[in-house]
Amino acid sequence: MRLYERYLAKKVYLTLSLLLFAFSGLFFFFDLINELHFIGRGNYKFLYAVLRAVLQIPSRFYEIIPIATLISAIYVFTQMSTSSEFTIFRVSGLSAPYALRSLVKIGWPIVILTFIFGEVVGPYADQLSEHISLEVPRTSISSNFQSGVWAKDTLFCNGTTKKVTRFVNVGELKPDETISNVRIFEFDAQFHLTSIRTADIGLYVRPGQWLLKGVTEVRLYQLALTDTMVKDSLNPVYKSSLILMPEYKMRSELTPQILSALLVSPDRMSIMHLFSYVQHLHANHQNAQRYMIVLWKKLLYPFAVLVMLALSLPFAYLHTRAGSVNTKMFGGIMVGMSFQLFNTLFSHIGTLNAWPAPLTAATPSLVYLVIGLLALLWVNCH
Repeated sequence: MRLYERYLAKKVYLTLSLLLFAFSGLFFFFDLINELHFIGRGNYKFLYAVLRAVLQIPSRFYEIIPIATLISAIYVFTQMSTSSEFTIFRVSGLSAPYALRSLVKIGWPIVILTFIFGEVVGPYADQLSEHISLEVPRTSISSNFQSGVWAKDTLFCNGTTKKVTRFVNVGELKPDETISNVRIFEFDAQFHLTSIRTADIGLYVRPGQWLLKGVTEVRLYQLALTDTMVKDSLNPVYKSSLILMPEYKMRSELTPQILSALLVSPDRMSIMHLFSYVQHLHANHQNAQRYMIVLWKKLLYPFAVLVMLALSLPFAYLHTRAGSVNTKMFGGIMVGMSFQLFNTLFSHIGTLNAWPAPLTAATPSLVYLVIGLLALLWVNCH
């Protein structure tokens, strides 16, 4: 890295660190206020509220790092333009392409930092936060449906080609991966209902297996039809048997991560959990468009840092006038907010129109990258 690149990187990194520190204090304050009304419930104390607010900071960082990078770079370039430092760089032979290349080199550590916050630190901190929330008697997770969460589970019996399809209804899912109020409707390959199973509690004991407790199972058997039974529509076609079991080990492809994907916003999931859930949806022939778009957004989001740096470079070429510093900062904030809004809006449009997930996820960044390059070309020529 050249001398001017080290100098520029030092100023950008320092400004970004101060900005993230300021944002973290602001987010901590609001998250702590949101937790205060839970204090006193069960064993939930003020210390737990503080810990939960602190543990939410990494996920907040992941969301704001691109915008914070844009604001930091604009501030640095504005200060350098005011003191004529950037003008000296240009006179010394720093062209716009070389400046852009230097910004890309400076941005790579921030890209890696964003990825670490989004895939390692953030999900782990969220998991710890959910475990702390177990101290509050309000932490069972449920969906917006009164019946709870519904999931489809397809598997083959003991390595054979005999397919079994289950529709699993979970009333509550707790952060310790315990499920309760479970109902399981099992169908054969011809989609004939074969059993209805209910359980009070379910525990995920190992991959591919759940331990259900307090199980009540109703098994249905289809009777062989005779000429007499066909003529009389009131004759029973099925017979049933009731079985009560204290425990039952059930083989299933469902995991707590798949169930939590139905309750947690996909944006808060890691890439590995998203990929696992998309594979589950494809295996069960379900629509995975929404989660595919989020998966590609998660893959491409760290690279938005490079787009933000490209957008900030034209501000270094603008002439400094009285009062223009605040105007540049305000303009940079508006550009960052518009990028986030456009990114979210385009994802919804892509989901509704079933556009290819990679194209839907990459288009907002590509559009703003083109805008940044055109702006850089214009200010460089004028």
